[in-house]
Amino acid sequence: MRRFLGRTLRAEPHELPAVAWAFAYFFLLLCSYYILRPVRDSLAVDLGPEKLRVLFTATFASMLALVPLFGWLCTRLARARLLPAVYAFFCLDLVAFAFALDARVFFVWLSVFNLFVVSVFWSFMSDLFDTAQASRLYGAIAAGGSAGAIAGPLAASSLVSVLAIQGLLLLSAALLAATVVCIVMLGRWAREHPRKGEPPQDEPIGGGILEGVRAALRSRFLLAICGYLLCYTALSTALYFQQVHILAQAMPDAGARTRLLANVDLAVNGLTLALQLLAFSRLAAALGPTGMLVVMPLVSLAGFLVLGAAPVLAVLIAFGVTRRVGEFAISKPAREALFTVVPRRERYKAKNFIDTVVYRGGDALSGWLFAGLGAAAIVAAAISAAWAGLALYLGHKISRWTPAAAPSSASSPPERS
Repeated sequence: MRRFLGRTLRAEPHELPAVAWAFAYFFLLLCSYYILRPVRDSLAVDLGPEKLRVLFTATFASMLALVPLFGWLCTRLARARLLPAVYAFFCLDLVAFAFALDARVFFVWLSVFNLFVVSVFWSFMSDLFDTAQASRLYGAIAAGGSAGAIAGPLAASSLVSVLAIQGLLLLSAALLAATVVCIVMLGRWAREHPRKGEPPQDEPIGGGILEGVRAALRSRFLLAICGYLLCYTALSTALYFQQVHILAQAMPDAGARTRLLANVDLAVNGLTLALQLLAFSRLAAALGPTGMLVVMPLVSLAGFLVLGAAPVLAVLIAFGVTRRVGEFAISKPAREALFTVVPRRERYKAKNFIDTVVYRGGDALSGWLFAGLGAAAIVAAAISAAWAGLALYLGHKISRWTPAAAPSSASSPPERS
């Protein structure tokens, strides 16, 4: 089995335990989230586009408030304490929602939750693995999330009639709490196989509360990542609003909508899992960083033009599934590998700022920008073209910084101006 996994995943024998625990960690994390996602999306249809625009803005404001708090925690807590503290906070929130659920508050909370916990997960991965390891292993690790994203909708669809919404929330909290076991085991592996030049993991990350914000704004490399993410999230928000509009017309029943959305999630994550386990490492070797980063911007360019011309349910589902599979199986692991070449503080602080404030800032801005996809197809295509340009720039930079030449954790971030 070890030889089979090593050949399939292109993993070294000593890396397999870490890959297994990281797989389990991401499985539990996204299973927890995907149990909640159909509940949120069904409630969102009833809220309507006007309220959703306000909620996207409220989510962005919440992110702005949380970034200094996260920065403060990073300055005082070692990695082994920081991650469990973040997940414990969200677990307690879920227990509270189980007994008092407000649709608008829950929408904002889940939008914050999803980005924060996943951002912290990938920050941890960039601490454990270097760039060369990431190019081989991130697909298999991301497959854990895809497996969890399959299990989550299945659990939501099959258990909602038995557990009701309250039970689903408590089940999600229990799965989230179980991630702490994986964090502990990965910490043990990291002590046995430390990255060269990395500071001890039992020391606080350090730095100032807003250091991540300053770092993201001073580095051309990190600014390009910000732009890459802004293009992605702007187009995702445009597609989300079109989904709300088309589903409201095509499927007025909330129960039918929830089942459809759960089945779409199941299809997306099944296809993603197969690509991540069987094809990611080989695609990465064949396409290189530039090809992995640019493929989905080009798919989005074509897809938005088609959906703008034919805004119907079948086209929405086909494009939505293709885009999400490509993002989860190809673009996101390739984008996360970019952070392996920056110092630890910026893996947590700057990355958290980019993954939360920049991401939701794009949501909030595009929520007001896109009133309807048909009228905005040309704008969406232009954003897709800009996205492709940024992908070419980032791919060129990361290709130049080979593992032997990549900046050490003690150096300044790439392209600091």
